[in-house]
Amino acid sequence: MPLIDHLDHLVLTCVDPDATKHFYTEVMQMRLETFGAGRLAFRFGNQKINLHVRGSEFEPKAHVPVPGALDLCFIAAVSLDEVIAHLRSVDWPIIEGPVERTGATQKIRSVYVRDPDLNLIEISELL
Repeated sequence: MPLIDHLDHLVLTCVDPDATKHFYTEVMQMRLETFGAGRLAFRFGNQKINLHVRGSEFEPKAHVPVPGALDLCFIAAVSLDEVIAHLRSVDWPIIEGPVERTGATQKIRSVYVRDPDLNLIEISELL
């Protein structure tokens, strides 16, 4: 049996928390949660993204927590055509795609966008 089963959460460091909240709640349609002493997270499925603001990170933190260093792939709950239509409706630019890629378990079809800190965000559907 493997040691690790799944990812619970990851931490994203941002510069502008309001712009980041807008992207992850309105564009990505994740649910904003507050936990602990006013900390913020974006929930989707059984996972979440915890938010750190550059210069005000919580301890312990990554060795070099920098905005824009992440390259994340999310599997959509809807078809990729619906994702593309949503991105267009909120006027969020697609920088590449749709393209076929290899996911963790099977082939995927993806589009790429950037969040406000220029993290690369891949949104995919399983093929």
